[in-house]
Amino acid sequence: MKISVFVVFFSVVLTIYSLINFYIYRHGLYALPSEGKVRMVYSIVFGVLFIAYIAGRFMERAQWFNLASVFTFTGSFWLAAIFYFFLLVLIFDVFQLLNAGLHFLPAFLFADFAKTKLILFLSACIISFSLITAGFINASSPRIKKLDINLNKKAGELSSLNIVMVSDIHIGTLIGYRKVEKLVNHINRLKPDMVLFAGDVIDEELSVVLHYNMGAPLKKLNAPLGVYAITGNHEYIGGAEAAVRYLESLNIKMLRDTCVTVSGAFNLAGREDRDISRFSGKKRKNLEEIIKDADTALPLILLDHQPFRLDLTEKCGVDIQLSGHTHHGQIFPLNFLTRKIYENSWGYLKKGNSHIYVSCGYGTWGPPIRLGNRPEIVQLRVKFKG
Repeated sequence: MKISVFVVFFSVVLTIYSLINFYIYRHGLYALPSEGKVRMVYSIVFGVLFIAYIAGRFMERAQWFNLASVFTFTGSFWLAAIFYFFLLVLIFDVFQLLNAGLHFLPAFLFADFAKTKLILFLSACIISFSLITAGFINASSPRIKKLDINLNKKAGELSSLNIVMVSDIHIGTLIGYRKVEKLVNHINRLKPDMVLFAGDVIDEELSVVLHYNMGAPLKKLNAPLGVYAITGNHEYIGGAEAAVRYLESLNIKMLRDTCVTVSGAFNLAGREDRDISRFSGKKRKNLEEIIKDADTALPLILLDHQPFRLDLTEKCGVDIQLSGHTHHGQIFPLNFLTRKIYENSWGYLKKGNSHIYVSCGYGTWGPPIRLGNRPEIVQLRVKFKG
């Protein structure tokens, strides 16, 4: 990533993060009793949690991996906590503001307002803890999503194709060796003809992945027609060239604005992530240019990490597009936001003759929790004409 881009990005994120934390901290502080050392303990704990995720990421870059894992893991849960704390405190403030003019809240709530604030503070803690616990359990329980697709095209000697597709693994401190090994076991049990990774295989920081060789289990994937992958935005955040070299060392064929013919039966195209220009200054090729030499009589499968401009997918005659990136918001109610941003935030969509599937992903970014969707491995059973 360019230094200037990193500085601007980090400054904006840190400012927003700090303001949200201060907003929550201030409400929590004045909800607690002023006597004794309760507020002092609260301030110390809050301060540690505030810096945990940021400190953990810097420790990863400094290669203090053992300490980094503790801080990053703790801080990642705090990211989820402040999200729900923020929503709950905001709701409380809105109700209080409306009540100032409409007086619809029961009077007994204000008879002992200090006690009411303490009860609300404890309630917010219980609700947030319950949601995070449920989300962590859910994020640790991937499901197999099965999808049948019929294409009105011949594919050489193939009558069918069993594809297993996974997006957004985010291998790193939170998604380590054991979870990758678990993923590989799931995939191999599905007996795929081909495995496709639709971007964000690696999280931002590659050094911890290399140090523990977290991606090593991927070498054990068994797919006769090969294992292919594309870059996602997180490969570019952490340094795409190094990430690509590492993935290729695991016998994964990287498609970088290229199109290949597999077994003379179908075309497989893979695009660079659309954020390539933001992080490297380079430009990715147009889809038309990537597939210009492809045999149009054969089926065309496209990997594109971010599911934008799906009209081009249909226009260019893509038969199947596989994408990820959205996480479908990952944490409820952010799924409502991703539904507004993307034409298809999660799941199957048919546009003309194009079959499009956007996966909510296998791993997580930031908080290791999922609410509103489960991590998934997608099995596509494709049948060809004849």
